[in-house]
Amino acid sequence: QVQLVESGGGWVQAGGSLRLSCAASGSIFSINAMGWYRQAPGKQRELVATITSGGRTNYADSWKGRFTISRDNAKNTVYLQMNSLKPEDTAVYYCNVEFRIRRDGYYQNYWGQGTQVTVST
Repeated sequence: QVQLVESGGGWVQAGGSLRLSCAASGSIFSINAMGWYRQAPGKQRELVATITSGGRTNYADSWKGRFTISRDNAKNTVYLQMNSLKPEDTAVYYCNVEFRIRRDGYYQNYWGQGTQVTVST
């Protein structure tokens, strides 16, 4: 069984910063990609950023330059540093992990429970 524990969300004023964390634990042999997605009220879930096990990153255009994704492979943890936050960044942020439970296993995706980020004017 795999668990993803997210933390770091909360309330912040526009222009402020938050750092989200997502730690994976349980029956994990290896992790491939890790990423952050968000879902704003009334909208579909969308990609924010992903990072491979080798550190290659990919960002949706809306967050390039303001958000930074990183990971600590030793801790099976992915981070999202969010700077210069805007009210339109308000959403529930979900981490996603692509992992396998044994060497010859297939990769599967798992979602965190989500953490609320609220940015006020």
